[in-house]
Amino acid sequence: MHAYVLIGLQDCDEQQVLEELNGYEEVEEAHILFGEWDLIAKLDIESPEAAGTFVMEHIRKLPDVKLTSTLIVAR
Repeated sequence: MHAYVLIGLQDCDEQQVLEELNGYEEVEEAHILFGEWDLIAKLDIESPEAAGTFVMEHIRKLPDVKLTSTLIVAR
């Protein structure tokens, strides 16, 4: 299953956070964005529950992350 995570950061080095995200096996790809959100990560993960757990235990715990929004792919 796939999910996209939009990530808002505090003032920091986006490239450093991007590199951290790319270090996770569950992150299929990640990119720096222009606009309201700073980063987007595409997850390849087993279930919606696993996506929620991954976001809470890994992405939200990164020190520069202030906000996330997880979008579960329907089809």
